[in-house]
Amino acid sequence: MKKILISGFEPFGGSSINPTERLIHDMRSESFEDVEIRTVLLPVHYDECAELLLKEVRTFEPDAVIACGVAGGRTAVTPERIAINTKDVPPESVIADNRGARPQDEPIDPDGPDGLFSTLPIRAMVNRMKEAGIPAAVSNTAGTYICNNTMYALLNDIRKRQLPILAGFIHFPASTEMALEKPGLPTLSHDTMLRALKVIVRTTIDELAE
Repeated sequence: MKKILISGFEPFGGSSINPTERLIHDMRSESFEDVEIRTVLLPVHYDECAELLLKEVRTFEPDAVIACGVAGGRTAVTPERIAINTKDVPPESVIADNRGARPQDEPIDPDGPDGLFSTLPIRAMVNRMKEAGIPAAVSNTAGTYICNNTMYALLNDIRKRQLPILAGFIHFPASTEMALEKPGLPTLSHDTMLRALKVIVRTTIDELAE
């Protein structure tokens, strides 16, 4: 039996909602033949987010890790191509992490490579989501905030330990409910994003079967 670990995040930046928290909650009731799904909710804290995810990787020993986060302002579900070795909150940004940390120009791993690529089948994911009528695109920037921090740390740990694990990060748009707090924010419905995550999981399962 294959094992897939899916992570999401708690709310941050003054919002009371993070759609990935609800997504991973709903995924617990989904079933896929010959696949065990485990989920983990991560804190929006630099370093601690990655530490908790890596602890779950060591405990669960998954065949694939699908980390999920929200990217407010995007209009499509966007698998990330690459994570960069940088923690940086721009001075003009109003968002720190949930403990108020605002690192600038700091490496995630001083001895790590500049960037690490997703090993998930991101192009196939995008193609299948589009075929299902879901807005989707490959993203070439995961930013320099918590999502990038998590993606880089995950891929770097897999690299260091030479593990046969597929891993990467998926950004989801804001949910419709978030527009109640921020009118004008581009959103997708929860049902659409849940369908997208199911497509992402099935595409990963097919990749593992090859």
